[in-house]
Amino acid sequence: MAQKDNKEPGKEAGEIEQMPFERAIAELESIVKRLEEGQVPLEESVAIYERGEALKRRCEALLRQAEARVEKITLDARGNPTGTEPLDVE
Repeated sequence: MAQKDNKEPGKEAGEIEQMPFERAIAELESIVKRLEEGQVPLEESVAIYERGEALKRRCEALLRQAEARVEKITLDARGNPTGTEPLDVE
């Protein structure tokens, strides 16, 4: 059953920016499945594709942050394990 989304674009972007990785990737997978099935009307396909792009960017950003944290936690200047220290991720 198709559901029309009446959310404002800015509000939707803010929602995605706050989404945890697991929720964003699950919704992205759902969108990909729906698009692959080919049963979504064109207008809705474009809308959910755009949301999928935003979700993809969110997932990529979270993965980059996690990767930076892991590198910071595991290596010092000489490549030796250091434990943990504050992370400066933009």
